[in-house]
Amino acid sequence: MEVDIFRPHATLLAGAVLLDFLIGDPVYSAHPIRLVGRTLSRLEGLLRKLGADGYGGGIVLFLLLSIVWVGGASAVLVELQKWSQYAAAFFHLFMAYSCLALHDLVRHAWAVEAAGRREDLNGARTFVSKLVGRDTDRMDIAACRRAAIESLSENLTDGFVSPLFWYVIAGLPGLLLFKIVSTMDSMVGYKTPRYLKFGWCGARLDDLMNFVPARITWLLLTLFSFVIPGCSGRKAFSVGWRQHAILPGPNSGWSEAATAGGIQRRLLGPIWAKGSLVTDVWLGDPSDPPAGSGSDLPRAAILNVAAGVLAAAVAVLLATKRI
Repeated sequence: MEVDIFRPHATLLAGAVLLDFLIGDPVYSAHPIRLVGRTLSRLEGLLRKLGADGYGGGIVLFLLLSIVWVGGASAVLVELQKWSQYAAAFFHLFMAYSCLALHDLVRHAWAVEAAGRREDLNGARTFVSKLVGRDTDRMDIAACRRAAIESLSENLTDGFVSPLFWYVIAGLPGLLLFKIVSTMDSMVGYKTPRYLKFGWCGARLDDLMNFVPARITWLLLTLFSFVIPGCSGRKAFSVGWRQHAILPGPNSGWSEAATAGGIQRRLLGPIWAKGSLVTDVWLGDPSDPPAGSGSDLPRAAILNVAAGVLAAAVAVLLATKRI
């Protein structure tokens, strides 16, 4: 099996998606994305010691991470190809699989639902705290379910659809570049005095690389909302179009608003962080009830998984045509 590091490979992509669906994202110290995070932390410390803690330092951080991880992985793949095509294919498959996260998104959300069904409020709060950064001590089970739905739908884009998109566009190097940018956004892309300038590069690149996938996700969620019982395609499309800007940033609101409209439930509501009320705005059709019942999160999970499966199928098809 010949693997070209500069082109996507349909068979390997299908294998990576299947592994994600079946196994998920195991937690171990040598996970490639966790290693990217450690590399970022060390480079950040070095750059700050050198006084490069502004816009320029953030740009240098991106360039160094790209050299180390995109360049390094490409070099490894080239050397493996010289030794064995099967070894190169395995490495390609492993790296692609490590960059996908749909299974874990659903697993984390379902842990909240399972606690809710046991009427275990402390458990629901504990599980949802792994998904969101808001104050959970003020949340009832319905609010925990809403937060899980919001996290699932938001991360469908940057945890699954965007990686597929960039793999199809630029193969394994494109996928790794996206994960570098995504890791930068999650670790340094904050609007705080420490990171406002240093994290600017990662945050803006993350906005750019998720721009098209976010809108693709909105359309995929709309499509399945027409066929899944209890969902509304019309509302998924219209709420996504009209209310995506309620959430900060240019991308996350598309999938969250589409999910709210699709399952015909309102999301968000009162959200507290560090003891202060951050927002009390609702997302969704005003005539729909707030999400929080026992059927809402399962329906949202089915909708988001269906959208993810179709995204994967289309990505594999497109990769087939590019071989």
